[in-house]
Amino acid sequence: MSAESRSGGTTTLAIRVIPCLDVKDGRVVKGTHFTDLQDAGDPVELAFRYGAEGADELTFLDISASEQGRSTMVEMVKRCAEQLFIPLTVGGGIRSVEDVDLLLRAGADKVSVNTAAIMRPELISEIASTFGSQVLVISVDARRERSQSSGFEVTTHGGKKSAGRDAVAWAKEASERGAGEVLLNSMDADGTQDGFDLEMISAFRQTLTLPLIASGGAGKSEHFPAAVEAGADAVLAASVFHFDIVTIEDAKSSISAAGHTIRTHSQGAK
Repeated sequence: MSAESRSGGTTTLAIRVIPCLDVKDGRVVKGTHFTDLQDAGDPVELAFRYGAEGADELTFLDISASEQGRSTMVEMVKRCAEQLFIPLTVGGGIRSVEDVDLLLRAGADKVSVNTAAIMRPELISEIASTFGSQVLVISVDARRERSQSSGFEVTTHGGKKSAGRDAVAWAKEASERGAGEVLLNSMDADGTQDGFDLEMISAFRQTLTLPLIASGGAGKSEHFPAAVEAGADAVLAASVFHFDIVTIEDAKSSISAAGHTIRTHSQGAK
C-alpha cells in the first residue's frame, strides 16, 4: 500500500527520515540486538548535528529506563529540545499520564511507549484521551516466533523479555486504543546493517492504517527506499548515521531517486 493510498488518494505523504538516539547512562550507544553496546557520542551534540543535516524528526530512547525501573532523564530531554527545530519523540520508562506531561513540558513533541503499555494497555487510552493521539507512538519490538499467528511476537524491556503476544495483533489493539503511530523495530534485524526487515514491515502494513515507522537493519542508502516500498511511512536508523556510514542526505536522495516524496530541509522545522 503506497503512502498516497493510505492518505486517501489525494496527497502523497512525504517519507520521513528519523535518526534514533539510544541513550544509556547519559551517552548515545548502539549495538546488535541491544547487546555489545558501543559509545556513539553525546546526545545533545548529536541532536544538534542531525537537526542541521536535515533530519525530519528525532527519536530519543532511554534504553535502560524500563529495565532499571526509572524514569527518562528529563533534564537531557530539555537540553536536546533546546537544540532542535524538528519534532522530538521521547521514550523509555513512561508509565503514566504524569510522565507524559513532564516530557511534553520539557520539550518533547511525542512520546513512545512499549513495556508499560503491554503491562497496562489502558495507558494508551489514557494518554490519547488526555493529550491526543498525535503525541503517542506505540513502540513494538518484534521478532519471529512461529507459535504466533502472524509469525511475530512482541517483546518488552528492550527486547529482553517475550510478552507472549502476537506482535501484529498487539499493534492493531494499540491502534484501536488510540495510538497515533507505530514504531516497528525488528529485533531480528537490529544492528545487523543487512537491511530493514521487509517481511515484517509488510505484515504490519497489511493490518495497520496508522503511520508506520520502520526500524532495525539499515546499512546502506538503498535499504531505505526498500523499506518504504514494503509499507513504511518513515524510516528510522541509528548506527549508520552515528558512525557516518550513511548520511541523512544519502538516505533522502535514495528514497527520492526511487520515486518517493521526501521533505526538504526547510520543511523539517517544527
